[in-house]
Amino acid sequence: MSEPTGAARRRGPFKVGDQVQLTDPKGRHYTFTLEEGKNFHTHKGSFPHDELIGAPEGSVVRTTGNVAYLALRPLLPDYVLSMPRGAAVVYPKDAGQILAFADIFPGARVVEAGVGSGSLSSFLLRAIGDQGMLHSYERREDFAEIAQQNVERYFGGPHPAWQLTVGDLQDNLSDTDVDRVILDMLAPWECLEAVSKALVPGGILCCYVATTTQLARTVESIREIGSFNEPTAWETMIRNWHIEGLAVRPDHRMIGHTGFLLTARRLADGVEPPMRRRRPAKGAYGEDYAGPNADGGGR
Repeated sequence: MSEPTGAARRRGPFKVGDQVQLTDPKGRHYTFTLEEGKNFHTHKGSFPHDELIGAPEGSVVRTTGNVAYLALRPLLPDYVLSMPRGAAVVYPKDAGQILAFADIFPGARVVEAGVGSGSLSSFLLRAIGDQGMLHSYERREDFAEIAQQNVERYFGGPHPAWQLTVGDLQDNLSDTDVDRVILDMLAPWECLEAVSKALVPGGILCCYVATTTQLARTVESIREIGSFNEPTAWETMIRNWHIEGLAVRPDHRMIGHTGFLLTARRLADGVEPPMRRRRPAKGAYGEDYAGPNADGGGR
């Protein structure tokens, strides 16, 4: 049985073409690709790539300035934060939430709209494996080109489960029997009709939006279309901790708001969603509220 795509690049001694992440004594990271005969240069001296080729992961190299660097392969979260960008990347904290709460499984058939720089595509492809299917749609050709280069650089070549289409999802979506749909775009409510036809009953829609107005309009549109159960929305924040002996305290900086996530599940055809029993706060919908798809979004 052949190894899954990209697996050989994640284990064993360093090889030509591998990406290496160096960590200096201050914890700073430097990423490069191993090439025979090349040198890695820093302001603290240099060392030849050949010194790492054939060495085990976790080795330490020293520059001509006698500064030690720890050499490891970059993890996918490290890679996506350092990859060349066309658009903003989906942060690892959000990608992890998408993989978990959209229940991305090996062999899943997934549609993604809004490829950006290829961050989420890389996470999705690694989760679904070679037997799955990821069809990604991106409006901008320049973003699609950058994303393709980033994904292929990570996996060491084209991924057999990936198809990338340049164009609008709602105009080009031809996939059927889709298990999961991930929308990372400005107006996900524009795609709900097309998405509801593509998803299998029980399939999951996951939307990633940046602002509260986008979040509100997306949720109201999902409720109005009537093909999904009641959506769930949330955001996550990460705060690291500083630990030195008895000095244990939270770091002064944290990864705060990056975006909101919401999920909803596709109902069986012809089924009406159960009536909501939660009463909205008084005044939540003003007298002039005309629904999420009215001019101006009803806001």
